[in-house]
Amino acid sequence: MSKKPVFFTEAAYAAGLIILALGTAFMERADLGMSMVVAPAYLIHLKVSEFLPFYTFGMSEYVFQAALIIAVALIMRRFKKAYLFSFVTAVIYGFTLDGAMALVALIPMDGLAWRIVFFIAGVLLGSAGVALLFNAYIPPEAYELFVKEIAGKTRAPVARVKTFYDIASCVFAVALSFAFFGFGVFRGVRLGTVICAVVNGPLIGLASKLLHRAFGFRDGLPRLRAFFER
Repeated sequence: MSKKPVFFTEAAYAAGLIILALGTAFMERADLGMSMVVAPAYLIHLKVSEFLPFYTFGMSEYVFQAALIIAVALIMRRFKKAYLFSFVTAVIYGFTLDGAMALVALIPMDGLAWRIVFFIAGVLLGSAGVALLFNAYIPPEAYELFVKEIAGKTRAPVARVKTFYDIASCVFAVALSFAFFGFGVFRGVRLGTVICAVVNGPLIGLASKLLHRAFGFRDGLPRLRAFFER
C-alpha cells in the first residue's frame, strides 16, 4: 500500500486563501450572483467605490469582517487571541482577492456562455479553497469564526447556526441592494447566489473527501499550532 504524499496544513492555509480568492474573482467577473456569505461586503464595495474609487472589494472584505469580529467579541463578552488572527487572515485574503481580480480581469470573456463557465469555475474553486482551509489550524476568516463562536455559546449545532447565518446574510444583502440601488434592483444577489446556497455544502464535502483520499495532512510547525490553541 503506497503512502500518501504529505500536505502540510500551513500550505493548505495558504493554498486555500489563494484558491478561494480566485473563485470569488471568477464569480464576480461572471456577474451571475455572488455567494451569500460575501454578498454584503461586495455590495458595500460597489456603493462606497462610487465615491471612493480606491475602495476595493478586498478592502471591503476585511472591513466588513472586522465588524463581524467586533460583534463576536461583544456577544461573547471577551476578546480572544484567535479573533485578532482571524482579522489578519481577512486582511491577507483581501489583498489576495484584489490581486486575483486583477488577474481574472485579463482573461477575455464575451457572452453568456463564458459567464456561465466563469461562474462554474468560481463555485468549484471556492469550494476547493474552503475545503483546504478546513484542514488548517490557523484562525479562519470572520465568517467561519462567527458561526463557530455563536454555536459554542448557544450550544446549537454548527450546521444550524451556519444555515441561520447564511439566510441572514442573504436577506441583509438583498436589503443592501434595495437600499443602495433602488427597490427591486438585485446587485450581487442573483440566481447564482441561490445555486451557491444549494451546491456549496455538497461540493465542499466532496472536495474534502478527494483531498483526504489523495493526501495525508500534517502540521509542519506544531509549535505554531500549540500557540494558536493556547
